[in-house]
Amino acid sequence: MYSPSMLRRFFCFNAAAASSSITPSSSTTTITSKKKSLVFLGSPQVSATVLDALFNASAAPSSSFEVTAIVTQPPSRRDRGRKVMPSPVAQYALDRGFPSELIFTPERAGEETFLSNLRALQPELCITAAYGNILPTKFLNIPPLGTVNIHPSLLPLYRGAAPVQRALQDGVKETGVSLAFTVRALDAGPVIARERIEVDDQIKAPDLLALLFYEGSKLLICKLPSIFDGSAKVNAEPQDDSKVTLAPKISPEESWLSFDEEALILHNKVRAFAGWPGTRAKVLVIADESSNNHNILELKIITTRVGSNDKIRDNDVHDIAFIKDALVFPCGGCTDLEVGENSLLYWYCCFLFLIIFWFAALETGIGSSTSW
Repeated sequence: MYSPSMLRRFFCFNAAAASSSITPSSSTTTITSKKKSLVFLGSPQVSATVLDALFNASAAPSSSFEVTAIVTQPPSRRDRGRKVMPSPVAQYALDRGFPSELIFTPERAGEETFLSNLRALQPELCITAAYGNILPTKFLNIPPLGTVNIHPSLLPLYRGAAPVQRALQDGVKETGVSLAFTVRALDAGPVIARERIEVDDQIKAPDLLALLFYEGSKLLICKLPSIFDGSAKVNAEPQDDSKVTLAPKISPEESWLSFDEEALILHNKVRAFAGWPGTRAKVLVIADESSNNHNILELKIITTRVGSNDKIRDNDVHDIAFIKDALVFPCGGCTDLEVGENSLLYWYCCFLFLIIFWFAALETGIGSSTSW
């Protein structure tokens, strides 16, 4: 664990720390003088996959580059304890023994102090992978070889903040990862390379995101030589703006499910919003039809699949059914959605069903039907 003084030392962004961070020892200068300087920008856990690939590649005897600095989001309060913690990328870099004074955490990438320190490092190339901050022109003008971004979509498709989530929400059968030069317009730079991936109809956003950044890290390492020698910039493919689709940021208000929609639409939404913000539903529970005794439950749905249309009888189109290992919800278009047993909703409803059945049995002496 890091003491408060160590955290302050790690995250304080002042001129003294910056000046010391860019003055290597003579022995270091001798070893790395022939290597190109690369700065990495990233923040979440998936970005650490790319940083790991860069660290490993730079350690190879034949490597032509070194990671000279890391730029990441400032520390934030996370987890149950709400402790101030470094970003996953910063924590990973520290665990790998990367110097803390070379980990920069500006609030904005356009801060003059930060830009001044970055210029002093004289990076030849910057790599971004889910950094989370807009890069201004002053930043983009610093590295002579440019800034290259790993974007988890097949550009120009799904430009924006949530490409993986929006692709899953649309139910795509294929997606991929793109390596592109960064320009001021959002995700609009020339594409160096793409890697296509088939999308399993059960995969969720966190797993697909991790897979795409893993593939993106391999693509980056493969293309680094051409980026360093300049041929990647010459051969990069301009994006066709007529084919652009957008992937706007997700809001918590979108997490609600409406069972008036078809089951496939809801299933794709559950997959897309897994992790954050999740998906929720309101369920009407009728304990006693004669007295109109009912409750409305707000529940979280985690895992679903599209069911076969014959599982719900015609006269039960408004009822949730227990069938084998799932709760079956009737949905729009005569479709049904199965909520799997690893969902919180499944276990909650199982428990509730037993309680209602028990009370009904006490009152009537027999098991009575239950409407949901």
